[in-house]
Amino acid sequence: MNTRPGRILALIPAKEGSRRLPAKNILPLAGMTLLERTIRAARKAGLFQRISVSTESEKVAAIARQAGVEMPFMRPAELARDPAGVVEVALHALDEWERRGEAFDTLVILLPTSPFRQAADITGAMETYLRLEVDFLMSVVREVHSPLASLVRENERLLPLHPEWLNRTGARATAAAPDLVRCNGAVTVVDVARFRKERNYYAYPLGAYEMPVERSLDIDTELEFAFAEFLAERHPEWLDA
Repeated sequence: MNTRPGRILALIPAKEGSRRLPAKNILPLAGMTLLERTIRAARKAGLFQRISVSTESEKVAAIARQAGVEMPFMRPAELARDPAGVVEVALHALDEWERRGEAFDTLVILLPTSPFRQAADITGAMETYLRLEVDFLMSVVREVHSPLASLVRENERLLPLHPEWLNRTGARATAAAPDLVRCNGAVTVVDVARFRKERNYYAYPLGAYEMPVERSLDIDTELEFAFAEFLAERHPEWLDA
């Protein structure tokens, strides 16, 4: 178990391609790309010995350099395509930094698609990680619609996903209902040694850092980006990392 973070690496995965929303990581929101906003939040948090952007794209790398991030290596093209995920990208980045003589004890993964995440969320997540003495932690937000009430559709027929909770959610919810949250992708903290062993960040015990719903938007579609633009215009203070 971790009792202190040691050397901390902030990793920002930022491939250029995306199936549902092309170039989403470098889309401009209120005059600054999502990548730049994440770099700014990481820098303001003041926790990191190194801020690293992982990308296969020279265009993305140029934006990172302009924001003051060193780019001594690029990720291989195969790590920018499915089924490669953030785990493989993170392990590659850790290996590349070690080849350059820099080893890290703690890794913090910050997705650019969380533009309303604040620097205070990064520091709050790290404080929670240390207080709980866990090796893995994710930022979460409370579920607005309970998945316990979800229905499964089969051949235009509906069946309850959780029959035991039928008619026991919503207005009929009881004190026995579990406290349901979902990971929002804003901050993930892992112990590097155990992360290398597990090759997964869904490892247990898994700590939780709760964020309010207004800072938990995770952009993956055009509609979600349009909603982010609406929120940024209505509440510009939410973008002050």
